[in-house]
Amino acid sequence: LCLSCVSVGQILPANRNTPSPIDPETIQVPVGYEPDPADLALSSIPGQEMFDPRKRKFSEEELKPQPMIKKARKVFIPDDLKDDKYWARRRKNNMAAKRSRDARRLKENQIAIRASFLEKENSALRQEVADLRKELGKCKNVLAKYEARHGPL
Repeated sequence: LCLSCVSVGQILPANRNTPSPIDPETIQVPVGYEPDPADLALSSIPGQEMFDPRKRKFSEEELKPQPMIKKARKVFIPDDLKDDKYWARRRKNNMAAKRSRDARRLKENQIAIRASFLEKENSALRQEVADLRKELGKCKNVLAKYEARHGPL
């Protein structure tokens, strides 16, 4: 029998009830997860939309460990060289350091909340897989008994 010469309708019945493919990204898993509002506030940018651990996905690059950067040695500046230009640079650097620390803390909080959500989701999915395997086992059992009595489908 040449399979390329035969249409699908000749092999499989036209009224076959097969489910259409499902996009894995659209599956909603019931997860009993309600993050602490204080934690959500600490992982959200003020004035912007609240951080949602169910929707936010981090790229591989964002999750890579950051290298340890060796700090430069502190250079002592004598008081007589601390002019207005020096203090302006210090203020600018201190503000930049604060922004950097805040951004890092925000990202760490987001990753922690997302990880917590994913652990709960993983647990729910494992339970669902266990339930489905149990149900599949029952269905295979029923099918085997049917085929033993009436022959293969």
